[in-house]
Amino acid sequence: MSDISSQRRFDRRRFLGLTGTLAAAGFAAACGSNTGREGSSTAPAASSGASSPAGSAGSSAAPGGGGGGEIAQWYHAYGETGTQQAVEKYAAAYTDAKVSVTWIPGDYEKKTQASLLTDGGPDVFEWGNGPSIDMIQSGQVVELGDILGDADDDFTQSLVDRMTYDGKLYGVPQVIDMQLLVYRKSMLDDAGIEPPTSFDGLAAAAKALTTADVKGLFLGNDGGVGVMAGPTLWSVGADYLTEDNTFGFADPNVAVAFGKLHELFTSDSLLLGAPTDWSDPSAITQGLTAMQWTGLWTFPQLQKDLGDDFGVLPWPAFSATVGAPSVPIGAYGSAVSAKAKDPEAAKAYVKWLWVDNTEDQLDFAQSYGFHVPARKSLADQAESLKSGPAADAVTILQNNGKAQTPLLWTPASGTALSDAVSRIIKDGADPVSELAAVQKTVEAELERVTK
Repeated sequence: MSDISSQRRFDRRRFLGLTGTLAAAGFAAACGSNTGREGSSTAPAASSGASSPAGSAGSSAAPGGGGGGEIAQWYHAYGETGTQQAVEKYAAAYTDAKVSVTWIPGDYEKKTQASLLTDGGPDVFEWGNGPSIDMIQSGQVVELGDILGDADDDFTQSLVDRMTYDGKLYGVPQVIDMQLLVYRKSMLDDAGIEPPTSFDGLAAAAKALTTADVKGLFLGNDGGVGVMAGPTLWSVGADYLTEDNTFGFADPNVAVAFGKLHELFTSDSLLLGAPTDWSDPSAITQGLTAMQWTGLWTFPQLQKDLGDDFGVLPWPAFSATVGAPSVPIGAYGSAVSAKAKDPEAAKAYVKWLWVDNTEDQLDFAQSYGFHVPARKSLADQAESLKSGPAADAVTILQNNGKAQTPLLWTPASGTALSDAVSRIIKDGADPVSELAAVQKTVEAELERVTK
């Protein structure tokens, strides 16, 4: 696997994996110094947004008038080739202000958080799943008003809700990434196994598919500690928090479900110690496992290596009568700094780029990596998502997608749950007592952010 491919997948893993248990309200807290992003030794690059030639992507949607002013826009350093040039092209097509794009390699979150406290930061910036509750409550970002307009119902509602606080929107979803279960059709067919629809069915399938050379299931080299918290909660009908922001997983079935993950960890059917982790598809493409938890971003490699010999599933419901299937979804949200030189001009640019400019939104989702547009109507138009497992994945997203974590789920709550899940899965710790301790941390954090 190339270094660039590894960087792309690690970037997605950080955003759509670690956020699930560790960061949530501000996913930067989960990130170590090793970001895995391309060009981490390179200084940030900036380009000025002069008008682009007629006919360039997005130019027809730009407001007229050639207004004055300047807008500074920051992005993290995406690993996909051509992404930086694309966002610079979009910015250059905007005629109501001069937009400069700054590409931030290395620890984007740390640099951006520090910059928001100064007058030298961005006017417009992106943040994983939208600004954190601490950013919002400390006044570091401005609310966006009715920026979605008539397109409000066209955006994936769970992500809009994730970026909304006290009835006010603070971020506009850009493109969606998702996790899901991938399986080798031929392996299941040869074993006479139907795609599982319950946890016990999944465990039984993993056992039946395990041979001397192949394990039945791969959830990551940690046995699912990093990525299975959310799907486990949702599988029994629980959640991180309730709709009215109280502790969300006191249901006894949650402890039972996490105990089942420990049983799976100690079984002989779970792949552990693979050469690459869950965010890379090598385990399943190289025949090391029959089923793997991974992400939508792996589809180009899966299609290249396996052709049509793979299918996709959500994480199953706990049983036929308890819970529901699910997949975690996330999106970077475009936000406006409270220290923006002209917040209204910055909001107008965000609206133009991420609400009105559907041509470039489709381009951004399809041409640089493999993503789902944040708007449902655009997902229906995306050619790369219209057939095969990709179309199935979009259906799963629309029917079973869950925003990774609620806005008020803080880093401290995430760390407490992650540590507990690790002890339960790996060490066989008592799920009931471990989750009771998590509840105390979560309730203390909720008191802090709601007082």
